[in-house]
Amino acid sequence: MSEPGPFADELLAGLRARPRAVAPKWFYDEAGSRLFERICELPEYYPTRTELALLDRHAPELAECIGADAEIVEFGAGASRKVRLLLSALQRPVGFVPVDISGEHLAEAAERLRAEHPGLIVRPLVGDYTVEGLQLPPPAGRRVGFYPGSSIGNFEPPWAVRLLERYRRWLQGGGLLIGVDLVKSPALLHAAYNDAQGVTAAFNLNLLARANRELGADFDLAAWEHAAHYQPSLQRIEMHLVSRRAQQVRLGGERFHFDEGESIHTENSYKYSVAGFQALARRAGWAPQAVWIDGARRFSLHWLQPASTEP
Repeated sequence: MSEPGPFADELLAGLRARPRAVAPKWFYDEAGSRLFERICELPEYYPTRTELALLDRHAPELAECIGADAEIVEFGAGASRKVRLLLSALQRPVGFVPVDISGEHLAEAAERLRAEHPGLIVRPLVGDYTVEGLQLPPPAGRRVGFYPGSSIGNFEPPWAVRLLERYRRWLQGGGLLIGVDLVKSPALLHAAYNDAQGVTAAFNLNLLARANRELGADFDLAAWEHAAHYQPSLQRIEMHLVSRRAQQVRLGGERFHFDEGESIHTENSYKYSVAGFQALARRAGWAPQAVWIDGARRFSLHWLQPASTEP
């Protein structure tokens, strides 16, 4: 069992709260990161392959927006699969700063990128990019942000605005390329978050397994069930872990009672229209520029520049 830290503090706070909830960033230990890679390959899970296709198809246009001699900062880098398409299209990229909460996963991806791009300065940063206190290394060049995967949808809209404001400050005048999932058929969304192979369920339940491994909790994984549904009035997917029976769980010297059917809310994934996301970005001080959308209108890529530097 590891020493108490941010994961323990936030999980305890979330279990004490009503309704009970924990932030989705805690999915991503090594096991969770690998499970998410498997999710990205599932036939039902359209976001990853759709975003990859957009990056591949529009790489020259994206490179023109980003410009030469840029240092790319990727927030929530994971395996850094998508940035490869950008790096291959850019003119003389000088550096890459992948930021992620999962250190071992990040180190592996950084080594692969160094091998593929010998002249590129790769400086992985293990840290929580959702908090104010993150310290980026000194710039190696003009910074540009990359935030793929529609992770912005994990935040309540007011918090998404705060996060985008923080990126604007961290990037010191540089632009931001961001992936945003679009509003679509509830049936497509339900299938994407309730895959037939049960990988998303395993990913969700790994949060409890992580608490057992790292914090000495005693969650009985067989007593919990994955649930994901679309809330049309809020335009978001919700993921929950639902207690199959009345039970007690021990964590950090405390005991928590759960009724049958009671849940821990583990993730939101907001979906946006193009106009809706652009309005959100403007509230954070960004000026929306180009946008790229796939033919089925499932996913979008947005190029944003700080409003203060808008032509």
